Amino acid sequence: MDGALTGRSVLVTGGATGIGRSVVLALADAGADVAFTYLEHDPEPVIQEVDARGRHAIAVRIDARLSWELEKAARGTAEVFGGVDVLVNNVGGIVARKAVQDCDDAHWHDVIDVNLSSAFYATRAVLPFMPDGGRIISIGAHAAANGGGTGMVAYTAAKAGLEGFGRALARELAPRRITVNTVAPGFVGGTGFHARHTPEPSQRAAVDATPLARAGAGADVAAAVVFLASEAASFVTGTVLDVNGGAGFR
Repeated sequence: MDGALTGRSVLVTGGATGIGRSVVLALADAGADVAFTYLEHDPEPVIQEVDARGRHAIAVRIDARLSWELEKAARGTAEVFGGVDVLVNNVGGIVARKAVQDCDDAHWHDVIDVNLSSAFYATRAVLPFMPDGGRIISIGAHAAANGGGTGMVAYTAAKAGLEGFGRALARELAPRRITVNTVAPGFVGGTGFHARHTPEPSQRAAVDATPLARAGAGADVAAAVVFLASEAASFVTGTVLDVNGGAGFR
């Protein structure tokens, strides 16, 4: 969808690596200027890739678990680009695989905050800078539908909450024609997420269980985001778009 987002400004949380990086680059390919947040990963390679596409990118270092940090990112994006047309709530992760009996309060809150609270904080911070007709897109997970894998209770609960958050917000923001949707990836290979948290045999099993017989790629998820951010999706709101190669149906 080259040119579909020309003149639009986007804020992507967690855009320096993995799916977030793919989303940033796809949005730039579609013509958008993109601000993205990061915490640990070097943002410069992504900025350079966006610049090479002829678009403008800025990176803001924040801890997405902290509301005031996301307020800083929203203000910074609006100051540079004049507003925020599209918000992509991407930041998230398992943090660690822990069975319920081993999941202390600190771990529970950490996982909920990075996956769910961050989306609430970012959305609340961006709305004053978002024009009517804007777009809010959250990156969920197939785990919300199938329960996820071992040690993922907190993560799965957070991602399920993200879907409910999106449905309720879609109703609330409909008078402003702001659409709110969730993209739910299945197994996406080649990311640090699975390299850290998913053993190789489990990764192979995930691919084997996928009818399309391959792992997903960041570009698959990013294409769905670009569609939902475009005018072509102006009548799509409050929905969950599964990107999982047929691995499961709702």
